[in-house]
Amino acid sequence: MALKLSTRKNRAKSLRKAQGKKVKKPLKKTAKTIKKTTKKSTKKTAKRTVINKKKTAKAKKPTLKKKISIKKTAKNEGNFIGFITHYFPHVQAAVIKLKSPLSKGETVKIKGHTTDLTQVVTSIQIDRVDIQTAKKGDEIGLKVTSRVRQQDKVYKI
Repeated sequence: MALKLSTRKNRAKSLRKAQGKKVKKPLKKTAKTIKKTTKKSTKKTAKRTVINKKKTAKAKKPTLKKKISIKKTAKNEGNFIGFITHYFPHVQAAVIKLKSPLSKGETVKIKGHTTDLTQVVTSIQIDRVDIQTAKKGDEIGLKVTSRVRQQDKVYKI
């Protein structure tokens, strides 16, 4: 008595029998069925080659469109001036890397995933020295009223 190897087809057949469904018998390959299958397969391969040729013809055309990236901001956020690089919780101060100038008395909005804070700039420091204005590229210390996080964005209102 020969043992049958467990294959996916055999398992599927036994499941169908258990459910009371009819089991399909495999087709015997005759000369007619072989001719039909070869005709179908040649038609399919011919279609595939035509489609592939069309795709390669489309891919060869150079595109001259320029991609313009525009940073979208909400209407009430104002101009982007920098982002938070660090926060000191003991003194409630944030380190901001500036992309545009900032001075005392201006209103800033700090926006992040969990942060949404609007306040007037009361204290700006560079290396523990108070300053009135900071220019582009400076890393400044800014006194904040609540917790902020790294990578929060800072806007001038």
